Amino acid sequence: MDLKRRIPILRWSVWRMATATRNITTTGQIGDGREAAAVEYVLKNARAGDVDDVLATIDKFAYEKSILINVGDEKGLLLDTAVRRANPALALELGTYCGYGALRIARAAPDAKVYSVELAEANAANARRIWEHAGVAARVTCVVGTIGDGGGTLDVLANEHGFGSGALDFVFLDHDKDAYLDDLNSILDRGWLHPGTVVVADNVRIPGAPKYREYMRRQQGKRWNTVEHKAHLEYQSLVSDLVLESDYLG
Repeated sequence: MDLKRRIPILRWSVWRMATATRNITTTGQIGDGREAAAVEYVLKNARAGDVDDVLATIDKFAYEKSILINVGDEKGLLLDTAVRRANPALALELGTYCGYGALRIARAAPDAKVYSVELAEANAANARRIWEHAGVAARVTCVVGTIGDGGGTLDVLANEHGFGSGALDFVFLDHDKDAYLDDLNSILDRGWLHPGTVVVADNVRIPGAPKYREYMRRQQGKRWNTVEHKAHLEYQSLVSDLVLESDYLG
């Protein structure tokens, strides 16, 4: 791995991202057009209908063009393993971004229906183009909204997409880190989880989800069984991160 891949501060796109925290939290994008550029790069360079090649092309863009804030290739392997272990029929992702996480879930669980909730319509449009190109659009759906909107998005999932009691087998949290715990509790309140549902949370160390991590520690062996996976922040090997994989005990 060359120095620019290993050490993120050598990359201009990382410095641009570091100044874009407000953009990310309000628009879901860095603000320099890299997300749209990533989509065009995939459509031009990845083989249509080839999920593996689409994922590899997104990774190549993130390493060689502009870094992206999806889960990435290293932590993506942890996500893949958790999905295969859960073997979901119904999976939910919070935080679509460019569609990368949902695409990994769809690949690891080829019989699953995957729903991804995304605040930004622009991200939803980008992700749908990626999924269409990869050939998974028939079973991956983006719902524009947020779990913290007072119940509206949860009602859409229930009334339009059939989410119901004990139906949800897998959840991937990769959106606003401060919302992880509240949003998980909102899903729990709906009764959608069942014993054995697997919940994976990215970026628990960087940017950090301390309330969520503390909750999982307090609930260890009670309501949840959690494993903390040490990894690195996406698309580099200098900054450490944590991925939490939690089994719901009921």
